[in-house]
Order: sequence, then structure tokens, then C-alpha cells
Amino acid sequence: MGRFRLRDRVFIRFLVVLLVLMVVPPAHADKKRPLRFEDVMKFRAIHDPVISEDGRWLAFEARPDRGDGEVVVQSLTGKQRYRIERGRKPVFTRNARWVGVKQEPPAAEKVSRSKKDKPLRPDLQLLNTATGETFAARAVERFVFSNNSRWIAYRHYAENANKKKSHRPVGSQLVLRELDSGKSYSVPFVTEFAFDSLAQFLAFSVSDTSGQANGLYLFRLTADSVVRDTILSRENGFFSQLTWNARTGQLAFLMSRLDADGLPGPARMMIWSPETMTVETVLDSAGYPEAMVLPPQNTLKWSRDGQRLFFGFQPQWLFQWNLKLKKSDAEEDSLTEAEKQKRLFDLSTILEQRKVDVWHWNDPLIIPNQKKEWKKESQRRYLAVYHRDSREVVLLADSLMPKVEVPENASVALGISSIPYRKEITWAGWFFDVYVVDLRTGQRTQVVQKISHGVELSPEGRFVVYYRDGHWYLFDVQQNAHRNLTAGLDVPFANEDHDYPSPPPGYGVAGWVKGDQAVLIYDKYDIWQFPTNGDSPICLTGGQGREQTMIYRVIRLDKERTFFKPGERLLLYGYHDREKYRGFYEAQVGAVGVQKRLQERKRFTFLAKAREADRVIYTRESYQEFPDIWVSDLQFKKRRKVTRVNPQMKEFLWGTARLVEWRSEDGIPLQGVLLLPEDYQPGKRYPVLVYFYRFFSQRLYEFNQPVINHRPCFPLYTSNGYAIFLPDIRFEVGRPGYSAVKCLVPGVQKLIDMGIADPDAIALHGHSWSGYQTAFVVTQTNLFKCAIAGAPVSNMTSAYSGIRWGSGLARQFQYEISQSRIGGSLWEYPERYYLNSPVFFADRIQTPLLIMFGDEDEAVPWYQGIELYLAMRRLGKTCVFLQYRGEGHHLKQYANKLDYAMKMKQFLDHYLKGAPAPKWLEKGVPYRGK
Repeated sequence: MGRFRLRDRVFIRFLVVLLVLMVVPPAHADKKRPLRFEDVMKFRAIHDPVISEDGRWLAFEARPDRGDGEVVVQSLTGKQRYRIERGRKPVFTRNARWVGVKQEPPAAEKVSRSKKDKPLRPDLQLLNTATGETFAARAVERFVFSNNSRWIAYRHYAENANKKKSHRPVGSQLVLRELDSGKSYSVPFVTEFAFDSLAQFLAFSVSDTSGQANGLYLFRLTADSVVRDTILSRENGFFSQLTWNARTGQLAFLMSRLDADGLPGPARMMIWSPETMTVETVLDSAGYPEAMVLPPQNTLKWSRDGQRLFFGFQPQWLFQWNLKLKKSDAEEDSLTEAEKQKRLFDLSTILEQRKVDVWHWNDPLIIPNQKKEWKKESQRRYLAVYHRDSREVVLLADSLMPKVEVPENASVALGISSIPYRKEITWAGWFFDVYVVDLRTGQRTQVVQKISHGVELSPEGRFVVYYRDGHWYLFDVQQNAHRNLTAGLDVPFANEDHDYPSPPPGYGVAGWVKGDQAVLIYDKYDIWQFPTNGDSPICLTGGQGREQTMIYRVIRLDKERTFFKPGERLLLYGYHDREKYRGFYEAQVGAVGVQKRLQERKRFTFLAKAREADRVIYTRESYQEFPDIWVSDLQFKKRRKVTRVNPQMKEFLWGTARLVEWRSEDGIPLQGVLLLPEDYQPGKRYPVLVYFYRFFSQRLYEFNQPVINHRPCFPLYTSNGYAIFLPDIRFEVGRPGYSAVKCLVPGVQKLIDMGIADPDAIALHGHSWSGYQTAFVVTQTNLFKCAIAGAPVSNMTSAYSGIRWGSGLARQFQYEISQSRIGGSLWEYPERYYLNSPVFFADRIQTPLLIMFGDEDEAVPWYQGIELYLAMRRLGKTCVFLQYRGEGHHLKQYANKLDYAMKMKQFLDHYLKGAPAPKWLEKGVPYRGK
């Protein structure tokens, strides 16, 4: 009997095991794994999403961090889906029957080529959305669809020519292709081409190797034929800036003559009329303003009503100087031996080869800034206008007021001049004067002096709105009168979070109401409508924004329209400043109130509205949700997800995000985002990586795109057992370093008190501004087990008069009025510079430090890293300095990005997880000539 019961128990156990095996899948079947660097490289991001005008088709590029991407074209009403490998920048025809994309060469070919190899060119790929058929053309530089969706015109890249002997412009092959039939027409040596708005003509300019066939031509496009006509031909002529008038059908262009070196001289402006088939010269050298020329490199733009043509004049001296620079090499090659011998001892000839920059104390811009600005300044043009009705040309801008914005009204333009304040850029930042300029006479009226931001001209040109000293003002152009719009309101319009030693800016202008009836202006939370006739303002969002800490902003559905209609319903973004979620809402011009359209504990980003349909595309995301594309109606009632770009996400451990709140040492309320591993266990302590800059709590519902760069990839770390902390920092002017300490340390202590952070395994990481903060913080606390400082300033006394080589600007303004927040010069506050400089307190550092710089950093002088490294080396402190050769402020070369990302993780794994130290960290890497 006992033996029977034993056999029975064994049999029951066998059945239980069998049942478990049948019900429970193998352990490895659904088990998620941590991310690796190879996985990060393959994650794809969405680029250039477009919706067709009828709202029936979507196209976008899905591009991995490394490797080949693809363009996806999919129906929003059916099941069709097409893929174009290595595609970029999709473009629909207006009827959505065709999609054109640039097709990049394979990534494997690009990375294996040397600088000496012939450059790889992108191809053109055309896709028929009805049939899925494709057409390809090799080495296409540019393509354009006609507005009637019947034609495509594309131009191939020019063959590499020997340009040392001549500057002559030589065009390349143009192809006109009828999309449905595939019939094509080809023209060689084309430099420019343009369809008219009705797709009746394709104009193109020709410049060949001899100059004999140079001219301006067109294809006349009828229902059953394509006829080539000549508009104007000139031997050695150069035709440029082909610009159609959408209202009149006229074609404006410039014509100049190529000299013996193949360089175009001053131009004539001409207009071809299709009704008369004639060309009229509307501007030649006799009509140039004094000391000005019309350069062939220009920008022509018709006003929307077709009555005014805007273009630019160039100072004659500048035009001649550019010609001289281009000709100098050719002249040197043409010298005889006798001439070369004579020039050997000619003082002026010798001095022409000198390389010296003269830095004068009274230069408006310092020399490095002048060098960076020269490419733009060498092409400087001053805006002018041609009036069709009076045939008059009026110069609108000049050297004293170089910037004039092209207006759509027929009366005035907005002029901007920073000329009186250029010297002050070095230490005080940017200022400018504002003018209104009469389009008929060029006469200018000053609106306001020395403001730094916030100015707009109304669509009809009757008003200028501008921001100054915390208030918005309205200038009546006709009455020459100013009115403070915001003075009577009890809400601030200046930036409430501004913690810089400079006047706080405003929040901007949302737009204008039709007929210049009113202007919409933001405060931090709400949207206000200010009537231009002096009536009382209306808070369109009813003060709900401030009451609920919800920040509302208008989404412009039609970016071509310059105004909102009275009573128009406005689609709004909403961002909850305390709880960090976003949504879509609705308000109405001229009315009070907000209606909720879509609100979730997510982040939403509006992408586009279909031009001819009630359909929009947007993304939804959170830390755990990739921002795939969704489609909806404008009421967001019929919404659905239409892409799944990274289905492999389900294979990986990812993590969760939560909001953490604490107070700084000064009692300031602060927030931050805490990212926890997906398999987080309450009560267990985790190694924590603190990554920060200024405000990061807004990233609570933000998906962190996996990429390889100078920043830590958050999901790579959370999936490998780290917690990530993204705290906010509030700064005090004059004490930026100490401000960071007073915000960070209590925030980290909060994580320790919550039982989440392992107090012996916390690291600090920052780059640039937060690289500086990281370097300073570790001089004040030993809370962190290790720290990483990318591109940090270590010595404010030497950095103050450094140069930002990317812009050529001096760094003084950054300390006196901007990010570094000292609040004055080195001579006003020497103690502030000293007390906020990590290098002077390097003897206090007990935290192992990893410093990273590119030795061509264009923002922070890389010797700042050397100063800190040498100080720590002299003091015997644990420090490694990574110098990436030929790199700037952010690493660009993929091998360097990967190397830094891997070293970053090895460094953290060693100090926070106890992993063995890699060789480079333990013993360094000796230089071996490479």
C-alpha cells in the first residue's frame, strides 16, 4: 500500500511538471535583454514626414543611427505600403500620384571611400503610388514637380571640370519627363530651371563650354506637345535667378556678360511676358544707385499680388573686390618668366603675400568675427524693389540699415539696423534699431532704438509691435504714435524663468487678426488678443493657463497665411508646467475659453495638416514609447497610429520614468526626472547617473532616441541596471557654480532617502555648460563616486577673454550678460570669476574625473580642459583627459563618437559597478605616432 502511494506521488509530480512545461513557455522565449551599442546603432528615427495635399498618403524617412535608411510611402486610406531603400526627403506631387526622393549611395560604400575618390552622388527615385512602379535616374542634383502633377524636371550633377584655367560657369543635363507616359526631353549645359505656377512653361538657362549657345529658353507645355522656344540668347551671356510671377505669368531674370576669365559682370534685370512673347529690360547700369551694382548672384522675389519685384544691390567696391579675388590665381598662372623675375624684388608684390591680421581696438567687430562673417558679408546685398505700375526702382536698405524684411503689403517694410551697437556685441550682446521704410520713396521712420528682440510688422503694414523693458508696445505707422499694450494688466509678459544677468525677454507674438484688427501675444501661460483700435484686450485662453500652469501656444495650420480670421478656431499646443504632459486644445479668435481636444500623460508633437483635407499627422511619445506617427481629424476623434518604425523595441529592457520633487538648499522648489530600470525592485538600491544642464524635468514624457554621441544613451544605461536622474537647476547671478551645487546635492540626497540611489555608486555627467558645472561641483562635494565633464570651462579668468571660434565672437558677453551668469566684467567682479572657477579649487577634488574635448572646439577653448587636467595631474588627482583630434564641440566622426560612448560606459561601470578598469583608464595610452 505504501509503495502504491509513493508511485502515485511520483506520477502526480510528473503530471505537474508536464503541465508547467505545456503552459509556461521556455524562459528565453519572452525574456527581454539589455541594449548593446550595436543595437543602439540600428535604432531608427523618423525624418521629413509629409502628408499629401489630399490627406490620403504619408511619406517619411526611417533612418538608423548608422547604416542605410529608407523612405516609407503608405496609404492612409488603404493598405498600400512601399519602401525605397536609402531614400531621403520625400516629395509628393500635388495629386499624390507620384513621390520623388533622393536616393543616397550605400552607407558601406560611403564609409569605405577615401578623400581622393570621386564623390558619390545621390540618385533620383520616382514611385507611382497607384501601381508601385518606379523610375530611377543617376546622379541627380535637383528635381521639381510641376503644380499640375504632370511633369518632373531634374538636373544631373555636372561632370568634374578643370576650373583652374577658367571660372566659366558650365551647366549640366536637364531632363523634362512626363510622369505618366515616361516621355522625356533632354537639354545639356543647363544652369537653372523653373516651372511657372500654371505648368504652362519650363524656363531654363544654358551656359556651355564655349559660351556660344548661352541663353534663356523654355519648353512650352501644352496638352499634346512640348515646344522649345528661345526667350533670349547671347554669346557669353549668363542668365540667372529665374523667377515666375504667379499672378501675371511673367518671368523675371538677370542677364550679365561673362568676361575673358568666365566671370559674370554686373547684371540687367529683365522681364519676359508670355502674352507678347517679348523681353523688357527694367533695370540696367543707368538705373543703378550711386556706387551700387546689380550682382548676378542675387535673390528675386515677387510680392503675392504680383505688383512688386524685390531684389538686391551690392556695393560696387565689394563686387569688384570679389572679382579681383577670383582672378588673382589665374593672373599668377599667366605671368611670363621675365615678369616673375621682376616681381621678385618688387616691394608691393612681396607684401601682397603677407599674412597678417590687424586687430584694432575700435573695430566694430573683432577680426575672428569678421572672418566668420566674411562669407556672408562678401555676398552682402541691399534690398530694393521694382514697382510694376510706376516702373520705378527704389533702394530700401543701405550700409547704415542693412536688413530690410520683404513685406507683403504695398506700403512699408520693416528695417533693422545693429550698426550702432556692433562693438557692444563683444560684452553686452545684440541690440538693434527698428524702422519702417516707405516702399515708394525709401524714406525711413525710426520706430524704436536699441532693443534686443521681439518686433513684427503687421500684414497690412499699418502697425509695428515690439517688446521693451517687460512690455509690448504698438506703433501706429500712419499716426507715428506708440501705445503700451500690456501696462494695465496684472500679469507679467517678461520671461518668468529668466535667471540671466540681462533684461528678461518676452514670450513672443502668436500672429495678427485679418485687416490688422488685433495682435495675439503670449505671456508665460496664456494667449492675449490686443485690438489695434485701443479697445480692451481679451485673454483668449481665459486665464486657465496661469490658473492650471498650462502653457498654451498656437499651431499655425496654414504657414502661407499671414493672419487669422475673426472668429477662426485655433489649434493649440498645451504643456502642463508642473506635471509635464502635453496635449492639443482649441481656442477661438475674439472669444474667451479653451476646449480640450487630446490630452494624455504623453508628449505630442504636431507635424502637418493636409492642405486640402481635414486630416493631420502628429507623434505621440513617452520614455517607453517611440514617437511613431499618428493620423487624425482636426477634432482628434478619429485618430490612429500608422507607423511602427522600431518593432524591435519589444526585445529590450527599457525602463520607466517618474517625476521627483525636492527643494534646493535655498528652499527653491525643484523637479527632476528619474528613469528606472524596467525590472526595478522597490527597496533595492541602484547605481545612479546624474545628467543635467538647466531644465530637464520637461523630458518626463520624452522618448530618448538611442544614438551614439557625446551624451549618455539613457535606455542603454537603464536596460543595464542604472537609474538616470535628470534634475532642474535654478541659477543665481554671480554664483552659477554654487547654484548647481545647491540644487544638485539635495536632489541626489532625495534619491538616497527614497531608498533608490546607492550612496556609494552615484556619478555626475555634463557637457559644455553642465560640463563646467560638473567640474565645479566636484570641488565642493565628495557625494559623487566619479564624474564626467565634456568640454568644461575650468578657469573663468582665462576663458572670459577667449574666442568662440565657431562664430568668431569674444566670450566676454557670455559671462557678463548670458549663460555663465557672472553679471559683469573681470575688472568689476574679479572675485566672482575666481570663486566660480574649478581650477582654483582643484586641490579639493576627491572625485575621479574624466574630461573630454575636441581640439578644434568652436565654442569652448579646449585649453580649458588642459588647465584642469594639468592642475589635477600636478596635485596627484585621479583624472583622464580624452582629446579627440580634429573634432569640435560635439563629436562628429562616428568612430570618435563610439569610442567616447564606450569609454564613458567603461568608466561608469568601473566606478559604480566595480567592473575591472580598462587598460586606457588604468595605465593610459602612450602616443605611438598615430
